[in-house]
Order: sequence, then structure tokens, then C-alpha cells
Amino acid sequence: MSEHDSALPQGRVVSVNLSERKTVRKTRGSEGVLVEGHGFEGDAHAGDWHRQVSLLARESIDMMVAKGLAVDAGDFAENITTEGIALVSLPVGTVLRVGDEAVLEVSQIGKVCHTKCAIYYQAGDCVMPREGIFAVVRRGGRVRAGDPIVVESLGEA
Repeated sequence: MSEHDSALPQGRVVSVNLSERKTVRKTRGSEGVLVEGHGFEGDAHAGDWHRQVSLLARESIDMMVAKGLAVDAGDFAENITTEGIALVSLPVGTVLRVGDEAVLEVSQIGKVCHTKCAIYYQAGDCVMPREGIFAVVRRGGRVRAGDPIVVESLGEA
């Protein structure tokens, strides 16, 4: 499939967000390195499990801003903030090419929050449990802000 094939959804990376500890907002950055079967180098959520990388759409963050919350990319602890692709419409098993090298496979849509986060208490709501998605790294590589995100194949709905 060529980069210009519009049959499957495409988007782009807004930012790469990393943190050394869990349960905190991630620091917004312009690039990171994905390690196959692990996640982002230096990120607390990386490891040998099914939620190695988290993604959240800029459009979801904008909904929270519209509710009066002063939030931005990384504030929901997502690793990759995206734009132009409806993440929650991608079924588990969907394969995404991010940039020139990296390949992710969607492993989970949304999550259960066992404790309410600071965002929830500030806004009375949090979009990550409903609209964030998680993936495992099938092929590592450098990911940069501005990189294209291309759906290589859709998983089973």
C-alpha cells in the first residue's frame, strides 16, 4: 500500500510524550525511540505487557479544553498524541505504521481506571479511559512529531 492510498485511515503524530514514573503527566517532546516488544526507551509504561504504548487523539484533548480544562498533549499520560485519525474506531489487532520504521499493533481500546486521576477531579471527566488506545511494538524505530500514522491493516471488529 502506498503512502497516498486513502482506502485506510491515516493521521499524524502531534507529539511523543514520556515519563520516568507512572501515574504522572508525561513530558511533551518531539521524538522518542520505540523498542520492539517493549515500548518507548525511558518510559515508565514500557515493558513486557499488552499496554506498551498509549495513544490519544488531539481531538479528544480539544474536547476537554472545550470543557474549560487547561490541558495539552501528554497530560493524559499518553505516549503518542495523534491528529486526524479516529483511534477508537480501530479494532484490536489493527496494525499501524508510525513514521518510516515503527509498527504498532492495537492491543486494547480504552481502560478501566481504578482510581480517579487529577484530570478527573479537575474536569469531572477524563477521556483516556474511553478514547485512548494501547498497542504493542511489533517493530521498533524512531518516532517524531509530524510523522505519518498509516493503518496497514484493520483488526477483527
